Amino acid sequence: MGIVKTLITLFALFGIQISIAQSDDPYSGGVPLFDKVTNCNLRYSYFPNIEAYFDTQKSIYYYKENGEWKTEKEIPEGYRGYSIYNKISVYITDYEDDNVCQFLKSHKKLYPYSAKGRVKQVPTVSKG
Repeated sequence: MGIVKTLITLFALFGIQISIAQSDDPYSGGVPLFDKVTNCNLRYSYFPNIEAYFDTQKSIYYYKENGEWKTEKEIPEGYRGYSIYNKISVYITDYEDDNVCQFLKSHKKLYPYSAKGRVKQVPTVSKG
């Protein structure tokens, strides 16, 4: 009986670890899918370090190659120094339609990438 209880405890702890690990992934559903402030679905993540987007609805990345936008299930290995260990991303909270790439210029200004691996969010001025 002691071994059964130990195994059950280990499986329970393993299950908790898996759920915690999954909630750290921004694409696992561990984050809100709706921004209450802007009334928009959180459809896109922007990666400032590689100037690319991830569409959470379609599970695809948008990135530029030779000046053309490409869509793929994964970012190509070595793309602009991209590493799966450096998934610095920001949710786009004010757009949920199909052409997020048109906003790259403004997203580069809003979420500049620092060499220290952080995103500096530029404060926006309220137009009232």
